[in-house]
Amino acid sequence: MIADRYADFLPLFAKLDGLLDEGDAVVAIEGGSASGKTTLAGILKEVYDCNVFHMDDFFLRPAQRTPVRLAEVGGNIDRERFCEEVLQPLKKKETVCYRPFDCRTQTLGEPIPVPPKKLTVVEGVYSLHPAFDVYYDLAVFLDIDVEGQKARILKRNEPSLAKRFFEEWIPMENRYFSEMQIKRRCSEIFCIF
Repeated sequence: MIADRYADFLPLFAKLDGLLDEGDAVVAIEGGSASGKTTLAGILKEVYDCNVFHMDDFFLRPAQRTPVRLAEVGGNIDRERFCEEVLQPLKKKETVCYRPFDCRTQTLGEPIPVPPKKLTVVEGVYSLHPAFDVYYDLAVFLDIDVEGQKARILKRNEPSLAKRFFEEWIPMENRYFSEMQIKRRCSEIFCIF
């Protein structure tokens, strides 16, 4: 018997198995806040013993948050650092050495070396920014309705932080999804309830 948490993603497992039969693969999991991206990445780590990188580790540092940068569609992450520290080494099958952003201190942490594995998963909003297209073998989108998203955010966050999601981050995400046609560019789409 297959655990319920895996059952919904069987088509994805089949697609990944096919890719991995051909060689290494890098997969991006995109979707709105609270859509289950981190949970799915965790499931894939359990099943495939893969590396997982989180876009939350690549938020802009305070000095980078200029009005011009934040006005860019998808400008809320450090694309340049993510590409340099993660995607380029992955492409060369080298050890990744990245410095995760610490939201509490608003600084970069100590470097973390990550040797390559057969499967690498990148999860998070902005993971499918067009600047990264050439690095991915598969693009996955987790779609969640507004009410489901709101309920999940309220359940897992203090009211002041939930307010920031609703008034700041989700509007930025939605603009990015729309203007960059993110969902349309994904070969696998799962509706999350």
